[in-house]
Amino acid sequence: MIDSLGWYAAFPEILLLVMACVIALVDLGVKTPMRGATHLLTMLTLAVLAVVLGIYASSGATVLAFGGMVVSDPMGNWLKCFATIALMATLVYGRQYASQRDMLRGGELFTLSLFALLGMYVMISGHNFLVIYLGLELLTLSSYALVALRRDDLKATEAAMKYFVLGALASGFLLYGLSLVYGATGSLNLAEVMRAIAGGEATLKGSKQVLILGLVFVVSGLAFKLGAVPFHMWVPDVYEGAPTVVALLVGGATKLAAFAIVIRLLVEGLMPLAFDWQQMLAVLAVLSLLVGNLAAIAQTNLKRMLAFSTISHMGFLLLGLLAGVVQGDSANAANAYGSSMFYVVTYVLTTLGTFGVILLLSRDGFESDNIVDLAGLNQRSPLYAAVMAVCMFSLAGVPPLVGFYAKLAVLQALLASSQPVYIGLAVFAVLMSLVGAFYYLRVVKVMYFDAPTQTAAIEAGFDVRSLLSVNGALVLVLGIVPGGLMTLCAQAIASLMA
Repeated sequence: MIDSLGWYAAFPEILLLVMACVIALVDLGVKTPMRGATHLLTMLTLAVLAVVLGIYASSGATVLAFGGMVVSDPMGNWLKCFATIALMATLVYGRQYASQRDMLRGGELFTLSLFALLGMYVMISGHNFLVIYLGLELLTLSSYALVALRRDDLKATEAAMKYFVLGALASGFLLYGLSLVYGATGSLNLAEVMRAIAGGEATLKGSKQVLILGLVFVVSGLAFKLGAVPFHMWVPDVYEGAPTVVALLVGGATKLAAFAIVIRLLVEGLMPLAFDWQQMLAVLAVLSLLVGNLAAIAQTNLKRMLAFSTISHMGFLLLGLLAGVVQGDSANAANAYGSSMFYVVTYVLTTLGTFGVILLLSRDGFESDNIVDLAGLNQRSPLYAAVMAVCMFSLAGVPPLVGFYAKLAVLQALLASSQPVYIGLAVFAVLMSLVGAFYYLRVVKVMYFDAPTQTAAIEAGFDVRSLLSVNGALVLVLGIVPGGLMTLCAQAIASLMA
């Protein structure tokens, strides 16, 4: 169905843009240290958007708008809904932390977060190279500013500079790759690009080589956004140097948008070249699993350990994308890509809980970002120790938690291909998961068996305690009954493939 006006498809983006501007203006008159009015307006806006997007996604409708430049489909709407909820949780967890570090002297944390979310929306909805790139730039520019929000913090400023330089390089890679694909196919529209490649027009007159070269640069740019090896250099520095609330934003909601543009570009636009990009993703996945897990073992800084953990999880995510097309047959695509979507959604859920505990334990003048800072947490607060332990076990892939089922779904997609290479990759991934279990279990050991090094009272509002409890419960419940979310992801991908 084509909606020539596009207001239906673009309504969430328009609402978010208008409210972000309104909140920026309203904040000029807010003087309270906790930015109460700004926070309330932001939460209401995000809640309304999450409900609207949930209704859009549940309808199952796919709408192309603005000449096919924007798409509203179940996959995109669910990912936008989950990203919105993730941002809500991030701001609830991080509000007290930000206030104690003078990050709420103005409302920039809220307004920049909303503009970053708008960038995610545009990325996810983009059905045209230019629209996707514009959304990506809006997200990254907002992210650079958020990382540098503590202007008097040297580590944050250094992290922002590294992020900016490497991010600009990656954006250049992606833009150059997209320009080469455009030159080979003659179109910026994803559907027309796919038709041109599948129909053979793009392989005429020597443009096949240009197309493959463009694909290499596109995959490199996407690998940077995901944080896959060898384009991972920025991840540990940004996680460690950025304010923890911003590190959660970068490591949480943005991963959903990164997954979306991988699907948009590689599956919706460059599916006929699946044999070529799957080989590249296989190399990235193996390197990410190897480097991420081995490097994480050596870390004593908790945020840096979680950064390398993220790299390894992105390797697992890429494995799910390998098995979609087997010897030119895309029969397994919905299962494989649905497994990857389930993986990224559950990974973000677990990351929110992990960083939520870190933010809760941080106080004015103390970051709680080293593993030893969690020593004896069970004696100080059994609830927070339990939530952290559940998240650690989930990230390690221990049943019956949701991380186990997410890994199992990806491995099943690989095994369903019946290809010896993919079966070998599945075995390698299991071995790397066993390696990764060491550093997750080390955190649990420190919390439950080491003597406390901190004696300060853990202060948290009712909203933070409640959200953290729900977060931990979801990690457990979705592991016991994963069928609903898994079906939702599979159906969203199936409607995309149709």
